[in-house]
Amino acid sequence: MNSRTHACLAAAALCALLISPAARAQEPQTLTLRQAVTLALQNSRDLALAKVQYSIAQGQVSVDKGEFHPNLYTGAGAAYTSGFPATPGGNGPSVFSLSYTQTVFNLPLSGQVKAAEDRAVNAKLELDRVRNDVIVRTASVYLDLANVRHSLELMRSEQASAERILQVTQDRANAGQELPIEVTRSQLTAAQVQERILKLEGREENLTEQIRSLTGIPEDRAVVTDSEEPSFATDQQETDLLGMAMKTDPGIQEAENERSARQHIFQGAKGEYWPSISVIGQYEVLAKYNNYSEFYNHFQRNNITLGFTVQIPLFSAKTRADVSLARSQLNEAQLLVGNKKDAVRQDVEQKVRSVRELDAEREVARLELKLAQQTLDLVEAKFEDGRATLRDLEQARLDENDKWVAFLDANLARQEGQLSLLEATGQLAKVFQ
Repeated sequence: MNSRTHACLAAAALCALLISPAARAQEPQTLTLRQAVTLALQNSRDLALAKVQYSIAQGQVSVDKGEFHPNLYTGAGAAYTSGFPATPGGNGPSVFSLSYTQTVFNLPLSGQVKAAEDRAVNAKLELDRVRNDVIVRTASVYLDLANVRHSLELMRSEQASAERILQVTQDRANAGQELPIEVTRSQLTAAQVQERILKLEGREENLTEQIRSLTGIPEDRAVVTDSEEPSFATDQQETDLLGMAMKTDPGIQEAENERSARQHIFQGAKGEYWPSISVIGQYEVLAKYNNYSEFYNHFQRNNITLGFTVQIPLFSAKTRADVSLARSQLNEAQLLVGNKKDAVRQDVEQKVRSVRELDAEREVARLELKLAQQTLDLVEAKFEDGRATLRDLEQARLDENDKWVAFLDANLARQEGQLSLLEATGQLAKVFQ
C-alpha cells in the first residue's frame, strides 16, 4: 500500500470522526406522548404566568398578616421652631424616634386575612387548571398529528391505486371497452384523493408547528411521533365519575373558596361593631433648641411610651352599609356554588354519554374496516384466479384505505373524548405522572 493510499484512508477517517457526531445529532428521535407533555409543561408561558399569579396571591396574604406582626420604625430629623414645638403630625419634632406597633384584635382585618388565604387557595387551583389545560392541549395536538401522518400514508397508497385505476380505464376506453364517463369518474376519484392529500399535508404542517410551539422543539429537529397507541379508557361507573368530579372540579372548589372568603368578609364587617386593640411603643430623643423647656415644666431629652390603644366604635353609618353589602355578596357566592355544581354534573353526564357514543362509532368503523379488509382478501384471491380485473383489485384497495382513514378519525375522536372526561373527573394528572 503506497503513501497516497495511506493519506486517503487517514483523510477519510478524519472526516468520519468530524462528521459522524453532527450526523448523529441530526438523527430524528421519536417523541413519545409523555415526553411531549413533559416538555410542554416546562415550556408553557401560561403555566409560568399562573405560577407568578399564585405567588402574588401568597404575597397578598403575607401583606395582610403584617398588621398582626411586630412593626418597628425608626427615623431622624431636625426642625426649626418658633413658639410651641409641633409638626404636621401633631407631635413635637424629635432628633431621633423609634416606634413599635402591632395589632392584637381587629375583626375586620382578620376577615380580610382569612379571605386572602381562601383566594390564595383559588390561585393554586387555577395553577392546576392551567396545567391540565396544557396537558390536554398538547395530548390532543400530538394525537391529531400522529393520526394525520398515518392517514397521509394511507392516502398516498390510495393515490397510487387511483392512478392505476385511471390508467386501466383510459386504456380500456381507448380500446372501446369503456365509456368516456368511466374515465371521468376515475379522474374525479384521483382528483379527490389528491385534494385530501393536500389538505392533510397542510394540516400536518400546522400541527407540527403547534407541537413545536408547545414543546419548544427547535426547527432543525424532526418531530417523529410514537406509533404506540395510548389508552385513556376508564372502567368506573357513571355515579363514581360524578362523585369524583364533584370532589375534584376546580370550578366547584374555587366557588366554595370564594364563598368561604366572603363569609370571612361578612364576619369581619360585623366585627366593625367591636373594639380594635393594638400594642404601641415609642422612644424619642428631643432637641433643646426646639424650646421645649419654655412650654413644659419638666423637660427631658429621652422619652419612652409603652402601652396599648383601644378604639371603640360608637356610631358609623358605613358599618351598617358594609354589613349589608357583605351579606349580599355572601348570598351571591352561595348561589354561584349551587349553579356551578349543577353545571359540572350536567357536563360530566354529557361527557360520559359522548364517550359511550364515540366507543360505538369506533366499533362501527372497526367492523367496516374489517369487512373492507376481508373483501380485499377475496378480490385478491379472485384476481390470482383470473376472475377479477386489476381495476377491481385497486378499487377494493381504495375502499380499504377509506375505511382505515375513517377508523383513525373515529379512534382519535374517542381518545379526545376520553381525555376530556379524565380532565373533568380529576384523573388527568395520574395518567401523565
